[in-house]
Amino acid sequence: MMGFAGLEPYVMQVSYLIGAVLSAGAGLWIARFGDRERPDRGAVLAALTMTVIWCVLSMTFQPGEPAIELAATGRNLALIAMIFRLFAADGRDESLKPTRPVIVSLALVQLMQPVLLFVDAQAGYIPQVAQIIFEVGTVLNMLVAIGALVLLHNLYAGAAASSRKIIRWSWIGLAGIFAYDLNYFTVAYLGGEYPAILVALRGAIAGVVAVLLALGANSANAHLQFRPSRAVTFQTLSLLVIGSYLLVMVLVTRSLALLGGDFARASQVVFVVLAGVSAILWLPSERLRGWLRVTAIKHLFQHRYDYREEWLRFTRTIGRGSNANATFHERAVKAVADITDSPAGLLLVPNEEAQLELSARWNWATIEVPASAGDYALSGLLEQHNHILDLDEARAAIDHHGELKHVPEWLCEAEDAWAVVPLIHFDRLVGTIVLARPRIERGLDWEDFDLLRVVGQQLASYLAEQAGQQALMDASRFDEFNRRMAFVMHDIKNLASQISLLSGNAQKHADNPDFRADMLVTLRNSSEKLNALLARLSRYGPGQSQEVREIDLARLAGDIADRFKGGHPVSLMRADPVQVLADVESLEQALIHLIQNAVDASKPDDQVFLSVSSDGLAGQIDVIDSGSGMSPEFVRSSLFKPFVSSKQGGFGIGAFEAREMIKAMGGRVNVESREDVGTRFSITLPVPEAAKLLSKRSDAAQELDAASPQSQNQKSIREEVA
Repeated sequence: MMGFAGLEPYVMQVSYLIGAVLSAGAGLWIARFGDRERPDRGAVLAALTMTVIWCVLSMTFQPGEPAIELAATGRNLALIAMIFRLFAADGRDESLKPTRPVIVSLALVQLMQPVLLFVDAQAGYIPQVAQIIFEVGTVLNMLVAIGALVLLHNLYAGAAASSRKIIRWSWIGLAGIFAYDLNYFTVAYLGGEYPAILVALRGAIAGVVAVLLALGANSANAHLQFRPSRAVTFQTLSLLVIGSYLLVMVLVTRSLALLGGDFARASQVVFVVLAGVSAILWLPSERLRGWLRVTAIKHLFQHRYDYREEWLRFTRTIGRGSNANATFHERAVKAVADITDSPAGLLLVPNEEAQLELSARWNWATIEVPASAGDYALSGLLEQHNHILDLDEARAAIDHHGELKHVPEWLCEAEDAWAVVPLIHFDRLVGTIVLARPRIERGLDWEDFDLLRVVGQQLASYLAEQAGQQALMDASRFDEFNRRMAFVMHDIKNLASQISLLSGNAQKHADNPDFRADMLVTLRNSSEKLNALLARLSRYGPGQSQEVREIDLARLAGDIADRFKGGHPVSLMRADPVQVLADVESLEQALIHLIQNAVDASKPDDQVFLSVSSDGLAGQIDVIDSGSGMSPEFVRSSLFKPFVSSKQGGFGIGAFEAREMIKAMGGRVNVESREDVGTRFSITLPVPEAAKLLSKRSDAAQELDAASPQSQNQKSIREEVA
């Protein structure tokens, strides 16, 4: 199989042929279409002409011939002149006077090459002299390359933004050719000879540079930019990392081989093993890939995010999750977290009292979230300002809209909590996303804020749409339920009427007084029971009324606990004396619903506890079990929704009915639950004194409103109309 040494002449011929063709084509294109007002136009044409001559001579003669070196010297002088004229293109040729001595020095150093060729020709072939001339020539070429690169750095670093667009492509081409020459002559100096592969590729490199110079010669290409996709950039960086790793391995193993003997072989084996272990540990690392991604975005791209890709990924995640068991709320958290490379997140949604509650979590099982994750003031602030809360700023006591006093302590104490993103839909807060800190430590910037706000608004519309669809489904099922119950109520009402009529007839026609008395009692009791059933079935109708009065909450709890003793252990572990305002029948029915749910969720021997307490303003009764518990998603979206039940064959209306009855009495129901731990239902009802105080305040507010000038004017208008 033929090695590179056999292919070297062919590769060199093809390479320099490519360089000659591309350089000639670039020169003709610039002469025909290039800007005629550019100061570097003449220098560019001269450099391309000398490049064509150099490539043709390189194809004709052997490397190192005087004709080739003279052509290379002429090309480099033209390139140096081009650098100076690029300073003029930026309007700085008069202001940067120190640049001229550097240009002159580089030209003089380059002109030392013909002198060396003359000395070599006069001395004849003497190995010692030839070696000295070779080393001096390579050092001089290295100096020229270094000086040119320094000038190019100063040129681009000091150029104005508008000038950089004009000189960009020419600058890239010049930097490329001189960087290649610097490496070429450095390797030649260290190796004592010109490397064959680099010699063969010089022509092709010169052709690529000619194309770049042609791009830079026309102002129409000033805004042309090379914009590789982020995926290509990350893959390229990964290949560079792998290539660098392999290069280091080769260099180290070759260096260890110089030690010789068994020690060298043992050292090579140890190094290969250590390098392999390091590669296994680091190359698949999420942290390494994250570092590469952040570094590339920071230094290679104008914007942090590829907005098209982020939007497509967001839509795919919302539409169908990678995990088939993931709920919509979990996918919503993941969709936002993926944007910032956050490894976890939470979804908090406001309840009926505008307090934030946990609705879903994604990859964040370790964080402890209280039942009330945020108060109503925080919800109002996020809703009013659409402010993305940077928790690192909150920990540093940096305040923007007065949010510091409302940030929950559990968020500040959780060091991995990073940001809180509000979800706003039509100026209303429908939820918040809490993002975990990314694997690669960084701060939030303007681009994060802009993108997260837009994504938050889009996600809020999805959540609002889902809530609307769920409400329509519930209304439809309620409608069906009400239609069925209407028939039931109609039949029961007819039955009650018939029994009442029978009671009246028996009172008139029965001959036996004892029989008549018993029949009347029986029929009267049945009629009362049926009417009571009708009243309960009509509880949610427009004619609903409750008899609210003072009751002993501890006594009621004790009576209900006694009812369950025969079937399941239910005990009253705390019974503070407290009087509350409630309807006895409705409260009793609600408690029975909740206690029965606790019994169904518990094992046969697990006790269910009742606790009665008071804080002076309200009485509270807790129903506590250590059963299977419920997930935050179920508590948020299903627990108080009718026709949704976690029990096999359950109708799913008990918890909903209990909450509605408690709300009708002016109370509220709260729930705390954890899966496999248990559940606590808390019923809070007002004490009589607090209810009276609130009633007085309400009456005073109404009187004050009625006495206002606006109300008086409205009253006068109504009287005039009447």
